[in-house]
Amino acid sequence: MEIVLTLDVGHPPRKPDQVEHQLEEAISKVRGSSSFRVLKIIHGQSGKTKQIVRNWAYNKRRRLRGIIYGENYSIFDKQTQEMRVEVGQFPDSDLEASNGGIIILWVK
Repeated sequence: MEIVLTLDVGHPPRKPDQVEHQLEEAISKVRGSSSFRVLKIIHGQSGKTKQIVRNWAYNKRRRLRGIIYGENYSIFDKQTQEMRVEVGQFPDSDLEASNGGIIILWVK
């Protein structure tokens, strides 16, 4: 059973409205799924796309249980711990990688 849906909106770069449309589709897919609980978004290390994704996540925070920035995605981060206890442990190469090019959304 897959817990994490991964979406890459940073490669190749897209227009802001395309990024937001893909994010809306992905979050709807996770919310409507019986198995997905986490949306992992790859947005790249810097630039417009990163800001678009982070702003979008902030604006949608009421639909989310948590927002974990890649640079905080660690077993020592309280929100990461809570998420991984509740949804289950899953292999993820970005855990402990301090990867500022991703964001983890824990979906309600």
